[in-house]
Amino acid sequence: MAQPLHTTHPVSDNSPTAGRTPFVLLFAAGGISGLVVIGVLALWFHYGTQMFFEMIRTGFAACF
Repeated sequence: MAQPLHTTHPVSDNSPTAGRTPFVLLFAAGGISGLVVIGVLALWFHYGTQMFFEMIRTGFAACF
């Protein structure tokens, strides 16, 4: 008779990295968001307000 593929007891993860995944993902998302904000501010200060908004508007118009 065939045996079931799963065990009756769940396997516990006792590795040193157990439970770090949400923290790492949150940290990575925060880092990427920070880089985006720094990029936006750099473009704003380099091109000025009017040119910055024109570039954003033109980019959206090209996408849609």
